[in-house]
Amino acid sequence: MGKNKLARFAENRTLPNVFQPTREEALNNFYLKGKWRSEVFKNQNPLVLELGCGKGEYSVGLAKAFPEKNFIGIDIKGARFWFGAKEAINEGMTNVAFLRTQIELIDCFFEKDEVDEIWITFPDPQIKYRRTKHRMTHPDFLERYKKILKKDGMIHLKTDSEFLHGYTLGLLQGAGHDIITAHHDIYGAPEYDPGTPLLREIKTYYEGLFSAKGKTITYIKFRIK
Repeated sequence: MGKNKLARFAENRTLPNVFQPTREEALNNFYLKGKWRSEVFKNQNPLVLELGCGKGEYSVGLAKAFPEKNFIGIDIKGARFWFGAKEAINEGMTNVAFLRTQIELIDCFFEKDEVDEIWITFPDPQIKYRRTKHRMTHPDFLERYKKILKKDGMIHLKTDSEFLHGYTLGLLQGAGHDIITAHHDIYGAPEYDPGTPLLREIKTYYEGLFSAKGKTITYIKFRIK
């Protein structure tokens, strides 16, 4: 492991906007479950999660654009979201935090109806069949999201993977979930209005790389029935 990564891991332990619980803590009634608004953000504003947040650009970008909401970027790779956590602290932002954990444990950290909205940004599409259950829009994951989302809570999937886009659309349609909007190329059709503010303006690190290589960026907004 590189020295830079080790330094970031060490600094993460000192950052007030970073939470790194153990698996045991997650499975044994995590102390912030149901209390993120009151204990971390000190308000009752809507709570939005970004799953697989990478370097945290999207979480920070959304938090800047919507100061009336609270945002939590979630990823298992703390050395990556260190960048977002540091930026938020340097800019005095109090409406964004970061949680280091596996997405499989997401319902261990949030109470029923605690979350208003979820963003899934550029996840690994897990193309191989034996990895199907690891896709972040697999029914098992959707059930976890349903446990913590409010009744009309929205989920956004932004990906460069046409495979994952198609898989997710088929799954949602087959299960009777509510697809609000879907598009296979959000930058290739400038006239297209996705109904989601700043969908094109805020980009993740990987989105910038993919777009520069000419890859299309797809988007789905949906609710779980």
